[in-house]
Amino acid sequence: MNSISIGKILGIPLRLHYTWFIIFVLITASLVAYLPTPEPYVLWLRIALGVVASLLFFISIVIHELAHSFVAVKNNIPVKNITLFVFGGVSQLTKEASRPTTEMLVAIVGPLASILIAGIFHGVYLLLDASEPFFIIAQWLAYINAIMALFNLIPGFPLDGGRVFRAIIWLSTGNYMRATHIATLLGRIIGYIFIGGGIIVMFVTQQWITGLWLAFIGWFLETAATISYRQTSFRNALNGFTVKDIITPSPVVSPELSLSQLIQNHILPTGHQSFTVADEGRLEGVVTLNNVKKVPQKRWDTTRVKEIMTPNSKLTLAHPEQDAVSLLEQMDEKNIDEVPVLDGDRVVGMVIRGSLIYRLQIRSELKI
Repeated sequence: MNSISIGKILGIPLRLHYTWFIIFVLITASLVAYLPTPEPYVLWLRIALGVVASLLFFISIVIHELAHSFVAVKNNIPVKNITLFVFGGVSQLTKEASRPTTEMLVAIVGPLASILIAGIFHGVYLLLDASEPFFIIAQWLAYINAIMALFNLIPGFPLDGGRVFRAIIWLSTGNYMRATHIATLLGRIIGYIFIGGGIIVMFVTQQWITGLWLAFIGWFLETAATISYRQTSFRNALNGFTVKDIITPSPVVSPELSLSQLIQNHILPTGHQSFTVADEGRLEGVVTLNNVKKVPQKRWDTTRVKEIMTPNSKLTLAHPEQDAVSLLEQMDEKNIDEVPVLDGDRVVGMVIRGSLIYRLQIRSELKI
């Protein structure tokens, strides 16, 4: 995995992406260089203050994301997790807001939280004497939180400002997808402006690191806008569909099958990576290629499917008449890729995320 879990806050899982460690070191090193070199700022004190400032900055980011998450949960929008990464943090919501006013509220509270934090650190800065070690750190934290608030208010989707912009267009036109398209287009344009500005800075002013950083931010914004729009389009394409419309036929295997038999008779000939496990028509569980890969090859002949499958009791199940969008939201919330579909006690197929996305891509390309 690309991120690690570090616990929960208000019941919301908090994760660190591996890129967070890179930016943490860079920010700490920058702060060590930024602090005055004469006494009393000896090297060990500058390093300690740099680490403290970096931690307080990332705590500020968590508070920013918690503001989003708290308002989202209050409006019945589940939050999968909060992940800190190289560009700050992101609250992963498992569904979109159902009203433009809710979208606007969820988006705007993050920058407002950052402005409040900036104000608090500015107040601390004003109260401290210039000779105190935390004086410069408080000044920097006030500045960086204000910058973070302003950056997030840029009206380019999927930044907070872009979401507010989308909510305004949505509110005025009543058309969610049109609002998303316009906000995404603006987000991509802003991304290209950052890329162009970064290139100019690199070659005109010779400030290579600053220019590269601006271009990198632009690339991130353009990519994030494109991906977010594609995800929104996929969800919109599912409106009006039920689970029976998106079922993928699922091969059924016996729980008594050995892994060697499963591989030789089912996985290799068909290319399928997930199978429904049933005994006389009754669902017992699901076995996937990932389950098989965890078992050493020397044990394939002696290990049965029922020993490695995910049992029925731990599965999320769907029924044919269930709303397709609500099922996708469930899959996102629980981070699962396959859901068996039951009609009564009978297995009628499976909803597989990869297959579903592929089918939606085909529909999008055919414009149907």
